[in-house]
Amino acid sequence: MSIPNHILEQLNSQADLISIIGRHTTLKRAGGEYKGCCPFHGEKSPSFYVNPQKNIYHCFGCSVGGNAISFLRDYENLTFMEAVTELSKQTGIEVPKEEQQNVRYQRTKAKPKPKSVQSPSVSSPPVSTKNPVKAIDVPSISSTLDNQQQPQQQTDYDSNGYADYPPLDSYDSDNYSSMPYMADGYGANYTDNYDSNYGSKHHNEHQGEHQGAHSYPPGDAMHAGFGSDSADNIVHDKDGNLYELLIQIQQFYQQNLTSHPHAMHYFKSRGITEQSLETFRLGYAPFGWQHLEHAFPQDIEGLKALGLVRQSDSGRDYDLLRDRIIFPIRDNQGRTIGFGGRALDDEVKPKYINSSDSPVFHKQHVLYGYYESRQQRANDWLVVEGYMDVIALHQAGIYGAVASMGTAINESQISRLLTLNPTLTLSFDGDSAGQKAAWRTLEIALPILSDDKELRFLTLPNSHDPDTFIKSNGADAMREQIVNAMPLSQYIFAYLSERHDLSLVEGKAKLMSQVRALTAALPKGSSFRYLLNNDIYQKLGGRRSQNSEAKDALLNFDGDMTISQQLQLCLLFQPRVLRDDPIEAIWQQAGIDRLTLPAHIQQRAPTDANRPLAWADLQDNALLDVVNTTQRCLECLPTDVNAAAHFILSNLEPITQASLSRSWGGFFKTLTARNILSLDEQIETLVMQLINNSMQKKMQDLIKNPDTIRLAIVRKQTQLLNDWLRAQQAEQSAQMISV
Repeated sequence: MSIPNHILEQLNSQADLISIIGRHTTLKRAGGEYKGCCPFHGEKSPSFYVNPQKNIYHCFGCSVGGNAISFLRDYENLTFMEAVTELSKQTGIEVPKEEQQNVRYQRTKAKPKPKSVQSPSVSSPPVSTKNPVKAIDVPSISSTLDNQQQPQQQTDYDSNGYADYPPLDSYDSDNYSSMPYMADGYGANYTDNYDSNYGSKHHNEHQGEHQGAHSYPPGDAMHAGFGSDSADNIVHDKDGNLYELLIQIQQFYQQNLTSHPHAMHYFKSRGITEQSLETFRLGYAPFGWQHLEHAFPQDIEGLKALGLVRQSDSGRDYDLLRDRIIFPIRDNQGRTIGFGGRALDDEVKPKYINSSDSPVFHKQHVLYGYYESRQQRANDWLVVEGYMDVIALHQAGIYGAVASMGTAINESQISRLLTLNPTLTLSFDGDSAGQKAAWRTLEIALPILSDDKELRFLTLPNSHDPDTFIKSNGADAMREQIVNAMPLSQYIFAYLSERHDLSLVEGKAKLMSQVRALTAALPKGSSFRYLLNNDIYQKLGGRRSQNSEAKDALLNFDGDMTISQQLQLCLLFQPRVLRDDPIEAIWQQAGIDRLTLPAHIQQRAPTDANRPLAWADLQDNALLDVVNTTQRCLECLPTDVNAAAHFILSNLEPITQASLSRSWGGFFKTLTARNILSLDEQIETLVMQLINNSMQKKMQDLIKNPDTIRLAIVRKQTQLLNDWLRAQQAEQSAQMISV
């Protein structure tokens, strides 16, 4: 159902945008506007402006902008309807009713609890006669298990029994390959298809009896604050709310952690601090088949809607998570929406179980650790494989680590992370499953990998994952690993080289075929497509273009030369390029001379703020001398390249002449030896680099000596310049010869 435009306009115009954005960054009045550090990207100098009159925002640093609805969608990651509903509540503007996801459920009267009944083969823990615990409705456990090994007797986990727990070393060899990127045998939607992947539901009951056959949950933790006889027979008039129920379940799991030392022992053995336990709200799901039903007897429908209580073929309800440490999963607003559970015993399969999709939990939209990272204003983002990796990195002060929910990270999630930072690092295990997951992520990311975005790949040494690497080497070593992560281009070649015999022509052809298939998925107009194909083609021994030869000649001639010195030599070799001023040509082709400024900036802009860049603006005396002298001599230069260069050299200032004369002979010899006739592309590239450096320096000066109007103009000019450069490179990609 569409919402009328006039309603949307009212919502956006009447929303308290300053208050909404002010929850995420500090805004200070700046004339008629407010400014602050952009919440969408890390920055130290404010470039984010909010106009309360028009109720819009814009960042001159990352170019993000919009209104109240777009902010709620882009930053707080609400759906369109969620954003509209939020603004409707804030402004009081009524929005036409629409069928939405039902987060409410019918609370029911709790069933009367019969007297406690013990199974003949398993002794139950002491049960208070004041608050008896309902017996689990199962047949004789001995008959159900048939010939399987009988489970151990239920134990009250108190200080007297703590000495019997396994040593710390038994918890150290954790294998994360099954979560969140499942092994191939499990399937992508493993947690959603728990029953079908692991046999019948009746078999699942047997599986659960192995992990927690003690049929009675600990009574003290079960009823402390989560349910009592006095409340069991009360049916509340208002329906239950799934979000509210999830909070109570989270608190229930947290409280059970404190009352079960063996579960707390696991976290301590993994080096998890009290602060991390609280930050990530970690907990424990106790033994027993129906501990949630005992704790929340009126909320069975809600528990089933969340997938935390399921029903067997025989019609009996059972809890999905039993005897597992619990990782609450939170959305981008910090609301608990689901749970992940890890078995304490590595022999229990599956090791990880996530609660299934529900009206409030959709795996494809959630990244574990995203909310906690945003709370720390993370700037650098790292995709890892497991919950413990996220927690270990966060605990070490390395914020921005996230993990997906049991399936490979998807395109929209990658896009969101690349919006926050144009460089995204992927950290996967070095085993086969980890590298397959990395390659799948690469393929998913390619369609959104524009030229200003970058993927990097981190495989830690000695089969470490981030959790174990930090324990062994420390946080600083981990930061260094992240900084030195492998660029996408290197990773593709390294990955494919291991899978093809490059000593054979056939192997090279197969590798190149895969590269072309990969690059075809890149966005339309991508220059990276051309560059990557050409780079790998050359690594395989392909013929190099003259432009590449010229570039190499320039770099190999004198690696210590500055960009300006390289350009001066190029202008001596090809002086007639100055007949049409390269700077002026770039300025016009990039459309900077036609730059249209917003009215409020145009009104306050100085008259010369948008004038074209000139050679003198580069503040390089030697280069300016070469350009001016060459332009004066153009009409009388000899046709021979070497003679023309010496003619120009003789008319330069003595200090410039002395510097260039020492280099010219070797430079000319290098180019002629390679039979290079044109330096058009190299000259244009060098001029571009000098222009960009000049504009970056100008922006830095304007930041140090604040002039927001000039700064906004220079940033817009730089953006147009970069857009034009990408278009030029994309045009080259279309000319690449297929190999």
